[in-house]
Amino acid sequence: MSDERFDAIVREFFFRFMELEPVMATFLGVHEHDGRLPEGTRRHIQEETRLVREFRDEVESIPPESLSRDRRIDRGLAIQSAELAIFQFEEFRSWEKSDGVPDTVGEGIFLLLARDFAPLEQRLESVASRLEEVPAFESRSRELLSDPVRIWVEIALESTRYAPALFGAAVQSAGDVSADLRRRLQEAAQAASEAMARHARWLQEDVIPRAREDFAIGREMFDRLLELRGIEMSSDEILQLGWDYLERMKMERAEIARAIDPNASPEEVLRKIKSRHPETFEELLRAYRSAMEEARRFVVSRGLATIPENERLDVVETPEFLRHLIPFAAYMPPAKFDPVRQGIYLVTPPATPEMFSEHSYASIENTSVHEAYPGHHLQFSCALENPSLVRLLSRPIEFQEGWAFYCEEMMKEQGFHDDPEHRLIMVNDLLWRAARIILDVKLHRGEMSVEEAIDFLVEHVGMDRNAATAEVRRYTMTPTYPLSYLLGKHLIVQLRRELEERLGDRFDLRRFHDAMLYAGNLPWKFMRRVVLEEFGLA
Repeated sequence: MSDERFDAIVREFFFRFMELEPVMATFLGVHEHDGRLPEGTRRHIQEETRLVREFRDEVESIPPESLSRDRRIDRGLAIQSAELAIFQFEEFRSWEKSDGVPDTVGEGIFLLLARDFAPLEQRLESVASRLEEVPAFESRSRELLSDPVRIWVEIALESTRYAPALFGAAVQSAGDVSADLRRRLQEAAQAASEAMARHARWLQEDVIPRAREDFAIGREMFDRLLELRGIEMSSDEILQLGWDYLERMKMERAEIARAIDPNASPEEVLRKIKSRHPETFEELLRAYRSAMEEARRFVVSRGLATIPENERLDVVETPEFLRHLIPFAAYMPPAKFDPVRQGIYLVTPPATPEMFSEHSYASIENTSVHEAYPGHHLQFSCALENPSLVRLLSRPIEFQEGWAFYCEEMMKEQGFHDDPEHRLIMVNDLLWRAARIILDVKLHRGEMSVEEAIDFLVEHVGMDRNAATAEVRRYTMTPTYPLSYLLGKHLIVQLRRELEERLGDRFDLRRFHDAMLYAGNLPWKFMRRVVLEEFGLA
């Protein structure tokens, strides 16, 4: 009976939350709210906070010993997720420091255009409805931005200026629909574009002049955020981990580079590797598709993980309105409730001929392991097989990003393009992720400025200064996110080594991978328990 009561509480919360967050509902494949945008007011924030508090209290009222094993895990996850959400609403309060209008509008329209979950005309009806809501949503949302952070508002301003390109794409896709719908889309897109132009002027002329420079959340709040995420390490311990990896990867990078060319520096060797790349964007897309398919075949042939039957991954050109956010490549996961589990692998056309060097053949293969197989696409496709709604709403970035990053080296260990050139690309990315740990901690504890962080990436990673600037600007918005890549990989490798030592010949790599992949979206403290129980070691 307790399982049934728990499930009823979760279902009621989930579908009420989907009403309050219609864009997230579309993302998950709940399409009853596709024509709406969220309210975007302080009252809306308060209503969500109240809903989460009530959910937490109801879940806590159920004794854990009265629940089955999976529900006990979900109960713990539900309480942790609720506490984290309340902290973000009431203490971190990013909603009053950063402008969410362009991202909410952009994602709300893009999801309807990109995913083929219904006939085009039906999806464009929802696009038109959302576009018609943009002017009122833009106006309502202004009341949230009461404590703006300058660098975050500048990023939002840039995104706001790209929004009309997305609206134009919606109109252009309406070639075969009825004349009435096409006219409705044109009028709605025009009104939405005018609203976003007003929004850009407001950000530029009103918000930025009163915005504060300081974005750092401080040591105490940073450590509190780690604790609420279930990461059982302090920021000092994580920072030391970053420094240790940075120094080790520098030495390993130099060693591999010497093996390739003893007369050249690591930077010179990397430039030579990066000089081997496709010459046109059409060749680039074909190379990404080929690399993705090759990686999938390797996972299957080596039995590294079980691939769900209904998954699909499409490699497509990044739409124009997203290119300032995705300079190279990115991944958008499938929706839980859509009939086809369609992932989208976005590849951005290089803005200049020189940027083709960031798409070397070695980099394409490594990126496809990370984003596609057995990285993010396989990970999300497997996670969606888990029936838990609590895990569906969870976003354990240390596992999600850690898994994809772990896969890069794991595939090399198994023999996938395990040669010095590919290893050098992988190790250089490890060096970059180690730098992310250091910058994440030091930026948000107020121990490093933006300019110092940019200099750090240029000096230690060899990153182009423009790319480093874009990276650091993004880091300022997401405390504890950048460190999750390498930390997550480190935790997975630690657990694997522990199991190998305790189990010896009884350790099974595929079983280890499947235990994590099919457990759903679990923070590491819960994921570790699930894996140990799978192997009878809990």
